[in-house]
Amino acid sequence: MKPLIVLIGTGLQDYRGYLLEEIAPHYRLHLVSPAAPTWEAPYLAGSTQVADLGDADALTLAVKEAGAAAGVMCWDEGFVLPVARVAEALGLPGPGAAAVAACRDKHLTRAALAAAGVGQPPSVLVTSVAEALDAAEGIGYPVVLKPRALAASLGVVRVDDPDELAARFAFAHDTTVPGAPAHDARVLVEGYADGPEISVDSVVHRGRATPMIVARKQLGYPPCFEEVGHLVDGADPLLRDEELAAILQRTHTALGYGDGVTHTELRLTADGPRVIEVNARLGGDLIGYLGARATGVQPGLAVAATACGERYIVPPERHTVAGVRFLYAEADDTRIGTIGFAADGLPAAADRTVVMARPGMVVSPPPKGSALTRLGFVTAVAATAAEVTAALDAAAGALRVTS
Repeated sequence: MKPLIVLIGTGLQDYRGYLLEEIAPHYRLHLVSPAAPTWEAPYLAGSTQVADLGDADALTLAVKEAGAAAGVMCWDEGFVLPVARVAEALGLPGPGAAAVAACRDKHLTRAALAAAGVGQPPSVLVTSVAEALDAAEGIGYPVVLKPRALAASLGVVRVDDPDELAARFAFAHDTTVPGAPAHDARVLVEGYADGPEISVDSVVHRGRATPMIVARKQLGYPPCFEEVGHLVDGADPLLRDEELAAILQRTHTALGYGDGVTHTELRLTADGPRVIEVNARLGGDLIGYLGARATGVQPGLAVAATACGERYIVPPERHTVAGVRFLYAEADDTRIGTIGFAADGLPAAADRTVVMARPGMVVSPPPKGSALTRLGFVTAVAATAAEVTAALDAAAGALRVTS
C-alpha cells in the first residue's frame, strides 16, 4: 500500500495543482483544509475540515485521525510553522519548528546567518521612521525596507535618500496579509545588494541541502521588487556552482534545518552571493512547475519524500528552458469588463495561458496592487532563453482586456 501523507492546505489550483498530479500516483493524500475539497478531490484518499490552519493543536488531532501518516507537508507560507509543530508533536520527519520559525521571521534569519558568518546584506530591525533613518545612515544608501514576516515581496521597497525613506516607511510598516504574525518591531532596514537576483529551491535531507531548481528572477515596478517573471534553464551552470552550493549549505546549517524543501533567494553581487531570505517551503509563482518542465525534476515528489524522511534524488538535468510572465493592469483601479487571450496571437512555444482576474474586479499594478492582483500569467518552454523570452512577450501581448 502506498504511504499516507497529510497535506495542510493546497493553495490555488492554477499555481499548485501540478504538485498533486505528481504526488498522487505515489502516495495516498489526505487533505486538511478549511473547506471541503473541490478540484483536489480526484487526487485524495480522504480529507478533514479544520477552520483555522494556524491552530497546531487542531491540526495535530486531524493528522492523528487521518491514520498512520508517514509525513505531513505544507507549501503555504502562512502555515509552515504550525505544520512543523505538528510534525514535532507526532514524531514525524520535518525541518524542525525552530528552523521554520527562523525562516518565517526575517530578523531571526538575519541573526542566525550573521552568527554563522554567512554572506548577507547588513540588516537592522526598527520600530519608527527615526530609527530607520539612523539605521540607513549607518548602512549607507540605497537601502531596502522590508516587512519582518511577509512573503512574495509584499511591502518591500528601495529608498535612495532620507526623504524617500520617510515617505515610504509606512508602505513597509503597514503592508500585511490575513494571519501574518504581528510584531511591535516589524520593519527591517537592509543594505541594497547590487546584482542579479536568483532563487534556489533545495531538497534538504537530514540537514544536507542539494540545489534542485535555480530560477532567474525578473523584477519590475521599481522602487518595489515585484516578481514579474522567472526563467529556469536546465543547463544553468549555477546548479553545479561550488560557491553557491557552499553558501546554501552554510545557510541551512545555520538555521538548523532538518528535512524538507526550501526556497532561498540570493543576489549575485561582485563580492559573491548574498542571501536575501529563506522560505521553509517550495517556491511559489510556478517556479517548481518551470523546474519540472526545464529539468525533469518533480518538486511535488521532493516535498512528499522529504516530509516522510526519505531522500529525493535530483534527476539528471535536461537542457530545456521554461519561463513565466505575470500580467498586471496598466493603471490603478482598472475595472475588468472582459478578459481573455486571443488564440491567434499565441506562439507555438506558449505552454499555459491563465486568466486570474474576473469581470467586475477592480485591480491595480504595484505599488497599489501586488502579486494578489495579477490579471493572469503565461508560461513558455523552448530550447533557449531567447526563444522563451520571445514567446512570453508574444503571449503576454495576446491578452485582451476591456473595461
